[in-house]
Amino acid sequence: MKSPASKLFPGMLDTHPSFKKQSLLGWPSIPGFHRVRRKFASRVRSGQSPTSSLAKLQTSYDPADTIRALRAHRWSYWDGQYLFLVILGIFCLSVIETPGAIIKTLISTLLITSLILPITRQFFLPFLPIAGWLVLFYACRFIPAEWRPPIWVRVLPALENIIYGANLSNILSKNTNAFLDVLAWLPYGVIHFGAPFVCSIVMFVFAAPGTLPVFARSFGYMNIIGVVIQLMFPCSPPWYEIDHGLDPANYSMPGSPAGLARIDKLFGWNTYTSTFTAAPLVFGAMPSLHAGHSTIEALFMGHVFPRGKWFFYTYILWIWWATLYLQHHYAVDLIAGSFLATCTFYVAKTKFLARLQPDKEFRWDYDFLEIGNGYSPDYAFGMSDFNGDYHSEDDGWTTGSSSSVSSGCRSPVEDTLSVWESGSETLAGHSDTEGIDVVIDDRR
Repeated sequence: MKSPASKLFPGMLDTHPSFKKQSLLGWPSIPGFHRVRRKFASRVRSGQSPTSSLAKLQTSYDPADTIRALRAHRWSYWDGQYLFLVILGIFCLSVIETPGAIIKTLISTLLITSLILPITRQFFLPFLPIAGWLVLFYACRFIPAEWRPPIWVRVLPALENIIYGANLSNILSKNTNAFLDVLAWLPYGVIHFGAPFVCSIVMFVFAAPGTLPVFARSFGYMNIIGVVIQLMFPCSPPWYEIDHGLDPANYSMPGSPAGLARIDKLFGWNTYTSTFTAAPLVFGAMPSLHAGHSTIEALFMGHVFPRGKWFFYTYILWIWWATLYLQHHYAVDLIAGSFLATCTFYVAKTKFLARLQPDKEFRWDYDFLEIGNGYSPDYAFGMSDFNGDYHSEDDGWTTGSSSSVSSGCRSPVEDTLSVWESGSETLAGHSDTEGIDVVIDDRR
């Protein structure tokens, strides 16, 4: 006869099937973990649900599907982004001296091929702005000094003193120790580089279909704008004032790891010293893209998880403090970087981002999308409503679906959706999203 404890808590017995399964598979014993895992697995295995066409990935290798998508595409002024990226790419490839022409041609060919094949296009098309930013940042080291404007050495320290009455970076870095060094190094030198990948994975699983491509494009264009500003308005960072005072700077000067040099010394490596000394953009203090990255990541994650928005906003403050403590940016640089990210998110959310549906847990749960920013108290970043023109053919370049305009109901219309919006991360052909409603909410 079983004891009362065995009836109430069968999972505590070694003979219970769930105990054996957990021991063999090694799933962690976290409260609620198995429930979430089962629900997630059921969404992935469900191939016959009404939402599957909205969330599924492209598996076609046929370039003819891409050609058909281009033929069906209705061009708009938003497609000018691709012309801009082409011009940016040609400029960067013409400036870059190493690697040589053969390697650059090979990389370009692989990129074009990835855009032709539907199975890779769904990933590389929204990645284009990020690729453009990375190539532009690398090309900065090869831009001749005579093409560049003079370096501003006194502007940022003067602004810092006018706005705050003191140099906040010097104040925060006055007293240093190993604990604070590590506490600043973690967000600035570790989490900063891994956060975009983690956010992308989380958004792909838990956010509405189309959120990840909007994030990728927003992230890429924000960085491109930031680097262009840094090239046109080069400013020296706090470490330059400490090492050289307010003496004029020139483009032949090497970069500096500043406070990260203490991390190299602490762990006995030379990673940050060698990296920052050979930085492609030494005098790129304004705006701070560390602040920009943390802000746009926090805003998008707050959009997906409204209840955790203050947790994500705390990460912004952590990055701000670490950047000042390590003497890589002035406070005005941080404000500029976060402002740039906020403006980018504003455009993305009001025009291209799918709205949160609180009753949906995973991307596979969505059977329609609401594009825009209707009022909701659960939103992490409240903004005004909008009016706009959209197109909805799901051609892989503008990626929408059967569009509807709603002020409380859904009805098919012949409107247009922006190239930034995506009915799904798939960037698939129109056959993938037939019968799925996209609602554009223009309520005031």
